[in-house]
Amino acid sequence: MALVSAACLLVLTGFGLPGPARGEKGKCVPTAEDAEGPFYKPGAQERFSTGSGLAVSGEVLSYPDCRPIPGARVEWWQADRSGRYVDSLRGMQKTGETGGYAFTTLPPGIYPGRPPHIHFKVTAPGHKPLTTQLYLRGGEKAVRFDLVVEDERGNR
Repeated sequence: MALVSAACLLVLTGFGLPGPARGEKGKCVPTAEDAEGPFYKPGAQERFSTGSGLAVSGEVLSYPDCRPIPGARVEWWQADRSGRYVDSLRGMQKTGETGGYAFTTLPPGIYPGRPPHIHFKVTAPGHKPLTTQLYLRGGEKAVRFDLVVEDERGNR
């Protein structure tokens, strides 16, 4: 069942999605930092799915050279439909050889005073850790969210 779900996820997220996060002249733009918030818990289980209704995929890329980062750790957590953070909506994946990740989840609930969002934390050897958030308008079925992390040597 997990293999079927993973295969369906890859097919669903592979079509009609924008390319990697690029700025002027094809250079990567580092992903903006955002609040971790009070609900982060380390040690999320490795998963391909934390629910259904929203497919999220992307690549983890190195700044400034835009190369994919295999083996990066991507964690996510979000509120349920009633605005509560629950362990079943926390997950983690390591990126593949092409730096890609993909999972399905429930559309995030509205946390009081905040728009619908999913938290992300990325760690990769030789790169600065990144904590950010993906904000959704509502109604999306598939979203591409590339995560561009800075080389820890500060190369620009």
